[in-house]
Amino acid sequence: MTTIAIKNMSTAVTSQQLANVVIALQTQVNRDWARYWGSSAIITGLNKNQNIPAGAWPLYLMDYTDSPGALGYHTETANGVPWGRVFVKTAQQLGYSWTVTLSHELLEMLGDPNICLTAMNQTSDTQGTIYALEVGDPCEADAMGYRINNILLSDFVTPAWFDQYQTAAGTVYDFTRHLTAPFQIGAGGYMDVFNITAGSGWQSVTHNNQVVPGESRTSDRGRRGR
Repeated sequence: MTTIAIKNMSTAVTSQQLANVVIALQTQVNRDWARYWGSSAIITGLNKNQNIPAGAWPLYLMDYTDSPGALGYHTETANGVPWGRVFVKTAQQLGYSWTVTLSHELLEMLGDPNICLTAMNQTSDTQGTIYALEVGDPCEADAMGYRINNILLSDFVTPAWFDQYQTAAGTVYDFTRHLTAPFQIGAGGYMDVFNITAGSGWQSVTHNNQVVPGESRTSDRGRRGR
């Protein structure tokens, strides 16, 4: 089974705080995530002096962002090993929950470890839009999150969100049930899309249909400060 090792390099998070968050994340992955996505992982917390176990996917807690506008991101090594970073003090200064960012990046690493999966919203035989398989972006706002053991964690979309034909009453599109249709983006969220008809490359679309330049699919800027 996959192991995700959260290494605490931040001066703002104590060992006990990380231990409590790891318990909440493990519950989220085993109880909530696996229910819809069918995968799981062992979550472990490390201090800055401990080594990442062989074969584990590293997820680092840092103080300040090294990527403008990002509260966290995930990517992969040249050998295809997923890894990510979460920026605790940057999130705190901007009024966001770093535990939501951590949950967001962890779940997205599980959902698309190598950042290469997509889904098609096909509007005709020759037209459509490709959506990146990022499970946290459409519902990344803190207000859409939920608590486990009083720790705020990220909402996430289900496979039905990526299926344009999943429209039956009662369909669950995101875990906290804020979204009501496939490809819907919640307030404060966004999604990376590729319009195959326009040929405009990857772009980011927000919940109010604003479009900003996107990114290549070799990395993901992750949860953003807005």
